[in-house]
Amino acid sequence: MMSMSCKDGGKGANAILDNGKYVRYTPEQVEALERLYHDCPKPSSIRRQQLIRECPILSNIEPKQIKVWFQNRRCREKQRKEASRLQSVNRKLTAMNKLLMEENDRLQKQVSHLVYENGCFRTHTQNVTVATKDTSCESVVTSGQRRLTPPQHPPRDASPAGLLSIAEETLTEFLSKATGTAVEWVQMPGMKPGPDSIGIVAISHGCTGVAARACGLVSLEPTRVAEILKDRPAWFRDCRAVDVLDVLPTANGGTIELLYMQLYAPTTLATARDFWLLRYTSVTEDGSLVVCERSLTNTQNGPSIPAVPNFVRAEMLPSGYLIRPCEGGGSIIHIVDHMNFEAWSVPEVLRPLYESPTVLAQKTTMMALRQLRQIAQEASQPGTPNWGRRPAALRALSQRLSRGFNEAVNGFTDEGWSMMGSDGMDDVTILVNSSPEKLMGSNLSFSNGYPSVSTAVMCAKASMLLQNVPPALLLRFLREHRSEWADNNVDAYSASAIKLGPCSLPGSRAGNFGGQVILPLAHTIEHEELLEVIKLEGFGNCPEDALMARDMFLLQLCSGMDENAVGMCSELIFAPIDASFAEDAPLLASGFRIIPLESGKEASSPNRTLDLASALEVRGSGNKVSDRDVGSGTARSVMTIAFEFAFETHMQQNVAAMARQYVRSIISSVQRVALALSPSPNGGFNSPLGTPEAHTLARWISNSYRCYLGVELLKAAGEGSESILKSMWHHSDAIVCCSMKALPVFTFANQAGLDMLETTLVALQDISLEKILDENGRKSLCNEFPQIMQQGFACLQGGICVSSMGRPVSYDRAVAWKVLNDEGNAHCICFMFINWSFV
Repeated sequence: MMSMSCKDGGKGANAILDNGKYVRYTPEQVEALERLYHDCPKPSSIRRQQLIRECPILSNIEPKQIKVWFQNRRCREKQRKEASRLQSVNRKLTAMNKLLMEENDRLQKQVSHLVYENGCFRTHTQNVTVATKDTSCESVVTSGQRRLTPPQHPPRDASPAGLLSIAEETLTEFLSKATGTAVEWVQMPGMKPGPDSIGIVAISHGCTGVAARACGLVSLEPTRVAEILKDRPAWFRDCRAVDVLDVLPTANGGTIELLYMQLYAPTTLATARDFWLLRYTSVTEDGSLVVCERSLTNTQNGPSIPAVPNFVRAEMLPSGYLIRPCEGGGSIIHIVDHMNFEAWSVPEVLRPLYESPTVLAQKTTMMALRQLRQIAQEASQPGTPNWGRRPAALRALSQRLSRGFNEAVNGFTDEGWSMMGSDGMDDVTILVNSSPEKLMGSNLSFSNGYPSVSTAVMCAKASMLLQNVPPALLLRFLREHRSEWADNNVDAYSASAIKLGPCSLPGSRAGNFGGQVILPLAHTIEHEELLEVIKLEGFGNCPEDALMARDMFLLQLCSGMDENAVGMCSELIFAPIDASFAEDAPLLASGFRIIPLESGKEASSPNRTLDLASALEVRGSGNKVSDRDVGSGTARSVMTIAFEFAFETHMQQNVAAMARQYVRSIISSVQRVALALSPSPNGGFNSPLGTPEAHTLARWISNSYRCYLGVELLKAAGEGSESILKSMWHHSDAIVCCSMKALPVFTFANQAGLDMLETTLVALQDISLEKILDENGRKSLCNEFPQIMQQGFACLQGGICVSSMGRPVSYDRAVAWKVLNDEGNAHCICFMFINWSFV
């Protein structure tokens, strides 16, 4: 192999150019250079000379020749990696093409089947029309549907031979659902299959119960896929426990397992579900691995699980996983979930939650695929930033947060929870756990130096129905604007009880939050779940800390913020942590869960801004803001709120009263925010923008701009303050007003201003002008401020500012002017940031 330059395509990396002649490297020299390359692929000039001195075998080689060798070696390595990447992409595309072709064949069979049924139905209808009494019909057609008498099955034999018969029957029915037309499948709304998508997702139509089906590719071996999916509590957040009661080997090398599974109830308004299951694991003739499950009902001569208190026995129809090995490594997987959740046992308003195949697909089927993809990426790319360098530990933390919140919502008696008496109102339920070590483990310790036996945990929880508010939109507001609903008195008490031991309830504010800072910790591949640390600034742990405020930290799990995801549950769960961030530290999970009850009715734009007036009309205009239209106005969702507190047992009554009042105040805040985020039914404003003060301020801003700069701020604005406000609200440049205090804070902004600051009208006053300007911007404003006060306006150079979420924003230039009221006195200062964009 010979080379003259580093651009030889990597074909001659073992030769050098010496005095115009080709010279071949000896094997010993190549071996030495390879060792050096692995230590330092790109050595500097000094390092290359050092290599020659330290390695005698390279003493007859010029430093320039060493440089060429390393360039060629890097080029060859780059080509090798690119070739490997392209081969991987090609294998993935080949497998996806095969999957799509199979799906296309299945759909063609389904179409043929439907065409045949349609022809039979038409023939039968014609016969009924000719002869109204047709005794030869096998079924009676009523209202376009075929009514069949359900078959009466005798009790099933649960002996080993009988269980094997049930298992083989389950396998056949599952495979017909996974690859055939046993269930009428329709594409999941909003899901677009492709090589980078989660997979091909479908939901059932017109079958018993609810069913969901998914097909996808994962770069894991079939046995590893089966191992992950069998561990349902590790990826299915609604799964409380799966107990394997018995394992029976089969003659064909498979196994039959008898399982008892418990699922959490998602809200306080429903009862948890449990299942008595048979799981059959086997290998098909083509080498595919199959794991299928079904409920064991109406059985005899075998073990069984009687009804369990606080649970409703639900039914799993034949479901499972078909895992086929993929050429070149990896697996093609088919997942089917088919459930009957016994919707009759929940209040009517919640039944859509138990009767929606879309909800089942989001919570169970797609969650299984996401877990597989997450683990596969962590295994193939250990250095990726999605779950950091300790993915398993971070996943465990998120699982603990989710599990803790589910336990708080359900309040099972076997975990030590007992209900306190009501104070006469049934809106908030109070539970007490006097043995929290049963709930969180034997390592539980809430204090430093104080006995944990006197510490208990209290949970205050409630559920409320929300009308016409997209869950993702409301959740984003609660996440980004904690000050709108949180009370630092209560947060201070909860954190103090965990970190500092006994601490009396603060009667006055122990410290005020100076704001919150969101510190990203990890996220999943598709960003559907975020794990982050929230720093609450200026926090006092106890009254004695009032003169020395500290920072408080929360571990927070946020999921379901995609407004376009149909049927997605939105959650915001958090727990106070200390600086040690120990993995076995207790996590008192609190937070919110918002579940849509009518899937597909939320029509929202991904570019929506979190402002409380965005979905509303200007009074009298008669036209809604088109990109703020929330949908049909009938979408409903149920919000569950649960907050946990650690307390000393002798303070139970005081803490209970505080907890009730706190949750009621949160409910009031959420109702206020939800009302502002939803469109007004009568078409008028129900937000600060619709107040007379807003119209007056808009007129003052426009008049002052014309007075000082001699031009109109708003082009073609109509007469009247309402028209001025509407034109200013939709102005393309960011217009914001600041108070004239020593520390100016924002008092008003148009839509572009709220977009730029990434905030809302309600939370706008928590932001000061100083916080958004960088150092150059503050210096420029300081130099120009006297001119603004004397001359009335100033033009500022372009620069960088920062949004409330910490994102840098660039702008070409800015204009600042005094806003005068009707008496000619300075009311505020207005800024207009021209041609702004996120960097």
